Amino acid sequence: MPYSNVPALVRALLLLPLVLLAGRVSAQAPVAGGRLTPAQFLGYPLGSRFTPHAQLLNYVQQLAQNSGGRLRVQPYGSTYEGRPLEVVQVGTPENLARMEEIRRNNLRRAGLETGAVQKQMPAVVWLSYNIHGNEAVSSEAVMEVLYDLANPQNAQAQQWLQNVVVLVDPCVNPDGHERYVQWYNRARNQQPNASPYAWEHHEPWPGGRYNHYFFDLNRDWAWQTQQESRQRVALYNQWLPQVHADFHEMSIDDPYYFSPAAKPFHEDITPWQRTFQNVIGDYNRKVFDQNNWLYFTRETYDLFYPSYGDTYPSFNGAIGMTYEQGGSGRAGVRVAKADGDTLTLSQRIAHHHAASLATIQAASDRQPELVREFEKYYTTARTQPKGPYKTFVLSGSADPGQLRAFTQYLDRQQIQYGYAGRKLSTRAFSYATGKTENVQIQPQDVVVSMYQPKSTLVKVLFEPRPALEDSLTYDITAWALPYAFGLNAYALNQKLEGRSMKDFPGGKGAVSSSVTGSAAAVEQPYAYVARWSSLQDLRFLSRLLQQRVKVRVAQRAFEAEGQKYQPGTLILTRTGNEALGARFDQLVRAQADSAGVQVQAVRSGFSTTGADLGSGYVRYVSRPTVAVVAGEGVSATAFGEVWHFFEQQLGYPVTVLGTDYLRTVPLQKFDVLILPDGDYSGIYPEKSLEALKAWVRGGGKLIAMEGAAAFLANKKDFLLKTKAADSTAKARNPYQQLRRYAEAERQQIGERVQGSIYRVQLDNTHPLAFGYGSTYFALVRDTLNYRFLETGGWNVGVLKRDNYAAGFTGRSARRKLADTFVLGTQELGRGQVVYLADNPLFRGFWQGGKLLFGNALFFVGQ
Repeated sequence: MPYSNVPALVRALLLLPLVLLAGRVSAQAPVAGGRLTPAQFLGYPLGSRFTPHAQLLNYVQQLAQNSGGRLRVQPYGSTYEGRPLEVVQVGTPENLARMEEIRRNNLRRAGLETGAVQKQMPAVVWLSYNIHGNEAVSSEAVMEVLYDLANPQNAQAQQWLQNVVVLVDPCVNPDGHERYVQWYNRARNQQPNASPYAWEHHEPWPGGRYNHYFFDLNRDWAWQTQQESRQRVALYNQWLPQVHADFHEMSIDDPYYFSPAAKPFHEDITPWQRTFQNVIGDYNRKVFDQNNWLYFTRETYDLFYPSYGDTYPSFNGAIGMTYEQGGSGRAGVRVAKADGDTLTLSQRIAHHHAASLATIQAASDRQPELVREFEKYYTTARTQPKGPYKTFVLSGSADPGQLRAFTQYLDRQQIQYGYAGRKLSTRAFSYATGKTENVQIQPQDVVVSMYQPKSTLVKVLFEPRPALEDSLTYDITAWALPYAFGLNAYALNQKLEGRSMKDFPGGKGAVSSSVTGSAAAVEQPYAYVARWSSLQDLRFLSRLLQQRVKVRVAQRAFEAEGQKYQPGTLILTRTGNEALGARFDQLVRAQADSAGVQVQAVRSGFSTTGADLGSGYVRYVSRPTVAVVAGEGVSATAFGEVWHFFEQQLGYPVTVLGTDYLRTVPLQKFDVLILPDGDYSGIYPEKSLEALKAWVRGGGKLIAMEGAAAFLANKKDFLLKTKAADSTAKARNPYQQLRRYAEAERQQIGERVQGSIYRVQLDNTHPLAFGYGSTYFALVRDTLNYRFLETGGWNVGVLKRDNYAAGFTGRSARRKLADTFVLGTQELGRGQVVYLADNPLFRGFWQGGKLLFGNALFFVGQ
């Protein structure tokens, strides 16, 4: 039978081996040197479909092997789903042969490595593609970019590479990329349908934008909560490029965006960095004008929040830029725009390809001044640091595990620190009170001096109140590390050099034994007592419960064997754990070591003050079975924050329940149900809500976060109520409705809270606030407008008047954020409802809130 007469399905099966081998076999003859164009290698033209991640890496590998020594693949890690993370080193054969020398010389320019700086060295350019997985055009464009750079016949590109080396990350977020590409390749029509109503233009929940845990990796550069971010930034800090460009997409009706950025600029973006943004913008403008491509600049995308792919590099001395192409996951291969034109994947590839090359050309043409100003940036940082504060001091009396987590964070950022080494009385700004006052610095306090290479980054991450030149910003406006980590800290106007731990009494800085106290050396003490103050303590509890160790928690303060303990203290008595035998002591000590916490071994159950260890005020902590809701209607990122917290931070099992089958789930199988932020109106209609309440009345614990709490507000049987609107404002100002259209956005900002820090007043006698003092610094992102809970509920955390600490809050929003409920509980039958109107797990970096979430999980209702 002639091949043309073979049925289509059979032909497809016959061709399948050839398709699978497309990464190794070309249907066309390769060009000289064995290099294949993307189309030759893939078997389809770029722009006709989306390329799976494995094929993308296969092409990069093929290109490197046939580049004549111009490309080298460097693996730097893997994703949560096990996909490789790689950068491609690009240079002339001569430069590629000395890449380690170039890298180390670049760090010498920054003062982060010793040795003489060699002046005749290339600049370093880093290009990042596809950090948002469904903005997948950039992983198509990068293949064309790399082909051009690898091609010795491309004389212009080879000339650029005389002056620069280029590091290319072809796909920062492989897990999100694959979630999108696999869905799109299944959903698309055989002939792509441009109608915006077609299935292929409506990506299902959760979309491909995020990584495995639904974190936005482009908000994680500074915090590095995600595996991908930690691995990438570790490599980035080994290079510290002079230029970093981050490639994105925006809505289908937008054209193209490149630098210069919009206001607000953070005050620590230098005049030189602003100027060179314009320089690179001019190179892009020239090529876009030549092709009659539409674009815009100086709008929307600002340089303020420090954890983007443009700002984080900027605060590390680079020219950091965002590039945005109209399209995103909605666009597919072809989509009809509102103006009647059709946007194609090929067009989007062409724009990113052109911007990539223009960026490299700009860096090459201006290489001498680029490296000169980079070196000047770091010299100034070391010798003339910016800002009023010259030293930041963090209390060493804090929880050892939390302090260790903080110093490990500083190590990852290449931020230098030491220890005070002596007592010192001085005046300083106190983060706890928000005032300048007399403070006492202790020898074990951590000292971070501004006189160091990374001083600009230090200032940005530590500044109590970042200066905001324009309130129309893209993200949160406050983030200071002492607030985020929940540590007592001070900012000093004078220089204070930290000393090595070995330079003062206390020794070499080695972590002390995990077990201390009067009975530490006793093989089988009466009990172990562990303080409760940080995520490390929460991990310790999680591991004990999973090992079937019976744990109790003190409901009141007590003193035992000369040590004072606060409510929330964990008590591990031998009585009750007899079934574990000798393993009891081994488990406690091993888990304390593993979690990085200290426990006190005591000889007696007697307390000199407060309740004895056998008192009724010392209650068992149950081992709850936990479920969390995910799916359509739930915020993907809010769910991801909870999911990541359980799996990667707490190490405690959680069952994910989909909203599409939630109504069929027998909730009695679970002790705790977590509702992350979202719109629950379609998830819990009236009949389903009654079933949920019945489960709570039967003894269940419901944790409602943000939008879930708002959904429950004002509903029958739930005590959370919104405050009445201020109906007198309009009466006092009859002209309020007369407003200018051009001012609408700026007037609306008055209702917004741009990620501001507020001091929440806590009732720390309630289990929800165990381990905290009388206040907790919360990162508030929405206008909380709730009345205090009435009789039957517990107002555990509230905002009183003048509780603002840092960040931008509009005037109207600030009025609503006075005298408002933030977090608390109510009893409903035999169960509990926990309201978390503010999210303590936001983006995984607000360390100070994680213990609060653990309290809700383990302690409330005990």
